[in-house]
Amino acid sequence: MLLQMRDVQKAIGVEEILADVSFIIEEKEKVALVGVNGAGKTSVFRLITGQWTADEGGITKSGSLRIGYLPQLNDDAVSYFDAENSENLSLYEVLDRVFLPLKKMEAEIRSLETAMGGFSGEKLDETLRRYDTMSVRFKDEGGFETESRLKGVLRGLGFSESQWRQPFGQLSGGQRTRALLGKLLLERSELLLLDEPTNHLDIESVAWLEDYLRNFPGAILVISHDRYFLDKVATKTIEIENKKSVVYNGNYSYFVNKKATDRALAEKAFAEQQKVLKHHEEVIKTIRSFKTEAAIIRAKSREKMLVKIERVDAPAQDPAKMRLRLKPRLNSGHDVLFAEGLKMGFDGKKLFSNISFEIKKGDKIALIGPNGIGKTTLLKILVSEIAPLDGRVREGVNVRVGYYDQSFAFSAESEKKTIFQEIADTYPRFTQTEIRTTLAAFMFIGDDVFKPISALSGGERGRVQLTKIMLAGANFLVLDEPTNHLDLFSKEILEEALREFSGTLIFISHDRYFINNTATKIFELHEAGISEFAGNYDYYLEKKESVILAEAVDIPKSSDDYLRKKEIESQARRKKTRIEKLEAEISKTEFLIAECDEKFDEIAGNAEATLAVFSEKTELEDKLVVLYEEWEALNEGG
Repeated sequence: MLLQMRDVQKAIGVEEILADVSFIIEEKEKVALVGVNGAGKTSVFRLITGQWTADEGGITKSGSLRIGYLPQLNDDAVSYFDAENSENLSLYEVLDRVFLPLKKMEAEIRSLETAMGGFSGEKLDETLRRYDTMSVRFKDEGGFETESRLKGVLRGLGFSESQWRQPFGQLSGGQRTRALLGKLLLERSELLLLDEPTNHLDIESVAWLEDYLRNFPGAILVISHDRYFLDKVATKTIEIENKKSVVYNGNYSYFVNKKATDRALAEKAFAEQQKVLKHHEEVIKTIRSFKTEAAIIRAKSREKMLVKIERVDAPAQDPAKMRLRLKPRLNSGHDVLFAEGLKMGFDGKKLFSNISFEIKKGDKIALIGPNGIGKTTLLKILVSEIAPLDGRVREGVNVRVGYYDQSFAFSAESEKKTIFQEIADTYPRFTQTEIRTTLAAFMFIGDDVFKPISALSGGERGRVQLTKIMLAGANFLVLDEPTNHLDLFSKEILEEALREFSGTLIFISHDRYFINNTATKIFELHEAGISEFAGNYDYYLEKKESVILAEAVDIPKSSDDYLRKKEIESQARRKKTRIEKLEAEISKTEFLIAECDEKFDEIAGNAEATLAVFSEKTELEDKLVVLYEEWEALNEGG
């Protein structure tokens, strides 16, 4: 056991934050911490890290537990590095600081190597013992892999090599947050607390992080709105709901299904008991109506029995049960939009060219591609907010566009209104109940609807704009990152609404779970055009992997399918054989290194023999590093 929370309670002033939180995190466990916004997830992190103290209950940590903590807010990451006086160092130098203890150890090992030649007798024995101890520790702590690990983390988190030497003070807040994540990964803490680690990462970097965390030797407790990420990483899920914790022994999808099953059983048990109780009450009422002494005695007896029945609690309301219905006011024609030969760039720099595609009625299209490729720009071209450098866009018949662009801009008049007034004035045909129901789907509940627009945060403004788009009755929705600033339940409500939407949809999202559950087509944008995939995100990945594998074995396009399949299978077998040979060679080399360590004890006092064994061991260790690098490269290749 690494950490245990037992019956933890916490209040801030008169407001109770947590009422009953209990769970255990074991070594190497990968745990997701989930719940609606404001449920208390970050509060749990603050209690674990000691920023807060529990009012009741206890938190137990094993020994001197090494905890690495990634805060969600950029300002926390910025202040963290400011405290380390990192402004004038390069990004590479800042992260390389993680290895200062190993570098000092290496320097001492080299010093011992130099000194051994001048020692003999007990002094040489003592030096050799110290050298051997430090060498083993240096290897066990990854001393031979520091450079490859550092470069691998920088590349994996999306830093280009040109950014490695960039002064740290010039990095944005989002880049510094990524740098802090990189630092934590390199430190190899025993327990990582990660609060929204996928923020500021593109899809490729998130996929890399998933693989890294699955193989991370320590334990992880992670808060994330990225459900696809949680499915890939977590093996246990802890939900904070109504200030209490419930533990589910599976990933996010398991949690969703198990919770739904448990809730359904609880609702059934409650309904059945209510039926039984009602029956007893009616019987008692009937008996009392006889007004005889015997009847009264019988009624009282039944009332006592009724009181003794242990009541089944009514299940808490499930926010995910709320439904949002999107209905176009007008049906479009079958052909919704044509794009032909689109080209775009800014300040002489090309974003993309040769972009041509068609969108048909009912299409649900996810537009994906690396950051900076121009996805948002393409959407702006489609809705005529900006003009392309070349090419044209043509809408079909009766197309009515609803565009969500995250600008969060409101008119001066709207700034003076409350949220409810803004929606009601924009769509006077809707009843108060319809407006409140839609606002609740986007996390505006109770008195929240009376907040003034002028006082809203950026995320709240985005949710109001998204509400307006959903009520507009458009038949062609163009959405740029619609799930940003939504909690997990609001995302699920939006997903269901978009799946059932009878109109047409094109959207940008980094939320792969949302893409998977919503899209029926994938458009992948790149500089030279668009690649289309007729399926969801998992289908896209499957097809991409097939293409990558085919390209890796360089199969001629003229080969028939049978030969292509055989060549792919042959390549996979060759790769598997090579990995097995490498593993055998690694085991052999590690055995020979261990033999060298044993020889040091046998030849103690013989300086010449000691130096010969030392030389042999050094060569073996260098060979081992090369073997490990090739083994890692082959395994990373899938």
